[in-house]
Amino acid sequence: MPKKILKGVVTSIAGKQTIVVKVRKHKMDPKYKKQVISDRKYMAHDPRENIKVNDTVSIEESVPISKMKRWIVLYDQSEIK
Repeated sequence: MPKKILKGVVTSIAGKQTIVVKVRKHKMDPKYKKQVISDRKYMAHDPRENIKVNDTVSIEESVPISKMKRWIVLYDQSEIK
């Protein structure tokens, strides 16, 4: 089964290698046929510590790193040096 990949905005830096990412999803309400926006926050592991607040990042599902962290930041191939 492939790992989930989500895209969101960094809302805060919670620790040395931990960031909080807000992921916004748009869903159609089944009864009223209107778009409903739902936000969810995920704690993600950032091993390089170079991400700032309001950056757009992609996170990937992983094994549990700590009590709250189950996501890892994905870096683009252009950023890898």
